[in-house]
Amino acid sequence: MPEPQSDPRQRNRFILDREGGTGRTMRARDALICVFVAVLLLLILEGASIRNSGKKMESGVQRTVVLAVGHPAGWLADRLPLAAAADKLTAALSPDDDLSGGPGGFNSAPVGGGPVQAAGTGAGSTGPAPITADAFDAAELGVKPEQLPSLKNLLVTGDSLAQPLDVQLARNLADDGVVTTRDVHLGTGISKTDLVDWGLLSNKQVEDKAPDAVVMFMGANEGFGFPTAGGGEEQCCTPEWAAIYATRARSMMETYRRDGDARVYWLTLPLPRERGRQRIARAVNAAIEVAAQPFRSQVRVLDMTDLFTPDGRYRASMTVNGRATLVRESDGIHLNEAGARLALDVVLERLRADFAKLG
Repeated sequence: MPEPQSDPRQRNRFILDREGGTGRTMRARDALICVFVAVLLLLILEGASIRNSGKKMESGVQRTVVLAVGHPAGWLADRLPLAAAADKLTAALSPDDDLSGGPGGFNSAPVGGGPVQAAGTGAGSTGPAPITADAFDAAELGVKPEQLPSLKNLLVTGDSLAQPLDVQLARNLADDGVVTTRDVHLGTGISKTDLVDWGLLSNKQVEDKAPDAVVMFMGANEGFGFPTAGGGEEQCCTPEWAAIYATRARSMMETYRRDGDARVYWLTLPLPRERGRQRIARAVNAAIEVAAQPFRSQVRVLDMTDLFTPDGRYRASMTVNGRATLVRESDGIHLNEAGARLALDVVLERLRADFAKLG
């Protein structure tokens, strides 16, 4: 017996039939009408967004096509209240609070200078201090640094680590007419004030000499505890200890840079041989890096750690000009003459980059 032939019209219909519901046919024309209405609503509601997106695109065919649609759609959206109404209706779906005009917003943050201070510590402070251009080393951004006209007065200071580098700098720059002041204070440190208060000393050095550049190499005597507000003492080498050290170092950097008129070259510590001292050196080096951040356009942190102790490994000798050369003193802390000459090369290279003329 032949099977009944199905009605061709049934094969061309889309039937919704659930739980006994009646079917409804959607013809191709109906589908096109739905698509047209959806596109029209999209253009009306998002016309301004399409136009703005097109303006931000790079020149080309795609931008031309998007703007060809976006300009009339945006014009229409600007004159109809539907977009604003849709925003109000869907506002409850957004988890964001109203942040406009609140304290600490990026758009409300002041722009430009002002003294650098720790976040939230200023009088009436409601957020971090603004970042200024002083916080960036132009060379690290691939921009040619702005050179100072000439280096006439150089101050080399610090503790015993600054020797014999101070003598080598003075000799090397003497022929250029640079006056080098060597002001080394043995046995002193930022974490100890019994012999020298470096906060006071740095101010006196600048008042007396007004140096165009300062080379600072210090850290052989660090690791002493800092007094705390409660009458106790913060021992090395916690984050709290490093924060206090960095604050003191930053104050000195602020003094030495002379409001941007001078350059500061602060050498990090090559790791010493003794493990206990290595822990102190790492805390000091971390504090130096943090301290210099607001002044990187004037304060150069010169890395002696990787130069002499790569990968955190102490070594008494290293290859120099193809030959194994002793670079550390027998105490496992200081640089010898050969080691100081390597540090000298690093300092001179940066001096020549920062000053148009030496002398």
